Amino acid sequence: MENSMKSIAQRLEEHSSPTPSKWRELFDFLETNKSWLRHSQNIAMLMLDRMEELGMSQKQLAEKMNCSPQYISKVLRGRENLSLETLTKIENALEISIIKEEPMAV
Repeated sequence: MENSMKSIAQRLEEHSSPTPSKWRELFDFLETNKSWLRHSQNIAMLMLDRMEELGMSQKQLAEKMNCSPQYISKVLRGRENLSLETLTKIENALEISIIKEEPMAV
């Protein structure tokens, strides 16, 4: 029995990837950051909907926002912690409102 267990372990080892899996780190990241990730994903969906309405590509949006298409791709994956500056650039480029302005109390 021990011999067959050894051969199973050896066979599994032969088929394992030489690079370690990052699933645990990804899970920890998602769990730790789930509150802002939810907002990032909602913004990404809003952006994708608006881009579709306008017939705008990621490259065109990148040009309007003065950033790289790679950055736009990251934002559209919904895992980017967006700054207020970036949110404003998105709003201006897509002519949408993301940040809801509340009236100032007097």
